[in-house]
Amino acid sequence: MSVAPDDLAAAFDTHRTHLLGVAYRITGRFGEAEDAVQEAWLRLAAHPEGIRDLRAWLTTVVGRICLDQLKSAAARHERYVGSWLPEPLVTPVEGGDPLDIVVQDDGVRMAALVVLHTLTPEQRVAFVLHDAFGVPFPEIAETLGCAPATARQHASRARRIVEDADVPPRADLDTQHAVLTEFLAAVAGGDIEQVLRVLHPDVVMVGDGGGRAKTAINVITGRDKVARFFLGLRSMYGPQTLASFRFALVNGDLGLVLPAGHGPDARVSTFVVRDGRLTACYDVANPDKLTHVEFGTPPRT
Repeated sequence: MSVAPDDLAAAFDTHRTHLLGVAYRITGRFGEAEDAVQEAWLRLAAHPEGIRDLRAWLTTVVGRICLDQLKSAAARHERYVGSWLPEPLVTPVEGGDPLDIVVQDDGVRMAALVVLHTLTPEQRVAFVLHDAFGVPFPEIAETLGCAPATARQHASRARRIVEDADVPPRADLDTQHAVLTEFLAAVAGGDIEQVLRVLHPDVVMVGDGGGRAKTAINVITGRDKVARFFLGLRSMYGPQTLASFRFALVNGDLGLVLPAGHGPDARVSTFVVRDGRLTACYDVANPDKLTHVEFGTPPRT
């Protein structure tokens, strides 16, 4: 039985946000996620008959498209300058953005995505489709072009890696705000002892400039090194630059957005809080990954 185009489009739209979440979690690129969802729509529109569970069918189709994207992107990642981070999803703290549903999921936090992108494409697709979205292994195997037992093995290996990474649970926003505000005040004051008190002993700083913007090229590890890095930025750009940042949610966690023209390059930074201290900072300054960010007008200093 044929389906009217308008009815088919309406049915697809009910799953669009879900599909964006699937594709973004697998690829870490919002533009590629949108492309994958659009391609899924084209495939559905071309062959709408015989689909019993539209959501499940679309989820596996998006997974297959994303797998192809990951394989084609592998060579680009090998040539990438510095650390590679996913594109940040920036939404207002007060809510009201269509992406709010996507970023509420712990699996799209920057810290979680960084771990996912240490996996092979097959492991990532199997883990995300099964553990996050409940796709059965026979369907995942069809997506990966392997036996169900192999798909199960991919997911199992990915699960062990994710568990070993020990990403802390998301702290509530009030706690994040208090810790981040204390950190910014300590950096603005230039007192290294105050900065050290806010940082977790195992803190890491990961920057992604892609060779096109200034940030940390290598991962900075340890409280003392991270503190000196931020105080070095204060000396270079001046404490007034901190007043140009605005708070926003970055992949659902509290972060900072800085437009261009206030010292350093435009950037989006997000943080991880563990035990009341900052344990990770992810700083995305590569302009190619900020094209969808609405920077707006920064507050006056």
